Amino acid sequence: MTYGPNILTALLILLIGLFVINLLVKVSKKIMTKSNVDLTLQKFLSDLLSWILKALLIITVISKLGVPTTSFVAIIGAAGLAVGLALQGSLANFAGGALIMIFKPFKIGDFITAQGESGTVKSIEIFTTKLNTVDNKEIIIPNGALSNSNIVNFSTEENRRVDLKFGVSYDADIKETKNVLTSIVNNHPLILKDPAPAILLTKLGDSSINFALRSWVKSSDYWTVYTQVLEQTKEALDKANIEIPYPHQVVIRKNT
Repeated sequence: MTYGPNILTALLILLIGLFVINLLVKVSKKIMTKSNVDLTLQKFLSDLLSWILKALLIITVISKLGVPTTSFVAIIGAAGLAVGLALQGSLANFAGGALIMIFKPFKIGDFITAQGESGTVKSIEIFTTKLNTVDNKEIIIPNGALSNSNIVNFSTEENRRVDLKFGVSYDADIKETKNVLTSIVNNHPLILKDPAPAILLTKLGDSSINFALRSWVKSSDYWTVYTQVLEQTKEALDKANIEIPYPHQVVIRKNT
């Protein structure tokens, strides 16, 4: 008779609390789904929310039964602090992974440069991000460091500009050289007409006249155009008898 009402009240609190917790977890999942949060992050955050709310519910139920909870809460707090200090690196990586999945500075399939590494994003996980390099090596980068570093994403924009520089001899005719370079970019099928390519004289160097060749291409065609134009320019300049200077030494022998 003495403990009956408290037990019934505690049981009622437990049942209502579990119902409310399940409802809150479902609502949070719907919100995250509408916000396009990554599925892995959705599950992790939902489970985390569920366990935290259930722990608070258990403490409330125990308190209603008349059991002192001050020491119990202190023990949980101390244990939580110890675990947090022991896992601070992992927690930083988790927070970084959450930020990456929410703000999406890159996605799977993008080619990025970060932390001194370059590669195609293979997977974005809670604690790490995996890249595949062009020579098919796998690089695993902790999300904590990744989220706090500069990230260059080469796949975000549809078009990219190919910048090439060429030096020709001072004996070369400037107009003829520009005509040769213009012919190359105008006839290449992968170079876009808009924005139009540009051939610019950028510097009168110590031993060469330096030109910049700038052309816009689809991001997927970048390296194809880069290597082909480089090769075609060398062949076209040689055919036009326009010298490309290179370091060399002249040895003069004197008879004594």
